[in-house]
Amino acid sequence: MKTAVFPGSFDPFTLGHLDVLRSALKLFDRIIIAVGYNVQKSGYFPVEKRIQIIQDSVRNLENVTVESYTGLTIDYCNKVGASFIVRGLRTTTDFELERVIAQANSKMSPNVTTVFIPSGHEYAFISSTVVRDVLVNGGDITPFMANGIDLSKYEQ
Repeated sequence: MKTAVFPGSFDPFTLGHLDVLRSALKLFDRIIIAVGYNVQKSGYFPVEKRIQIIQDSVRNLENVTVESYTGLTIDYCNKVGASFIVRGLRTTTDFELERVIAQANSKMSPNVTTVFIPSGHEYAFISSTVVRDVLVNGGDITPFMANGIDLSKYEQ
């Protein structure tokens, strides 16, 4: 069974993330969406809420689980037995950053391969940062969210 980890802060999970996930499901038997967090930093949404948002966003997809983790992504992959890391790319800038991280991960654990998946052009402009900015300023975020997710129900 080919297991991949799709790591990120997912603060929040967007249509762009869902697009990458759907592409990854064509390649892998099982995908673990791994919500990474640093206990010394706080995100917009607490990690528990991010997990709920993702679970609600992917509720119709099979072979997808959602977990949280701290520490190095490569260590988490080894812990859960994943041989692949999925990374979405929106721009060439994303690629340059992700390539360096993938090379470092490969050096630490050669048995884990990073797979880059470009986002569809219709989602390339969507980022969690944009969604948070629209949300904070009272704008409509529904065009950026999966399955009609209303983030106000997850806010504290």
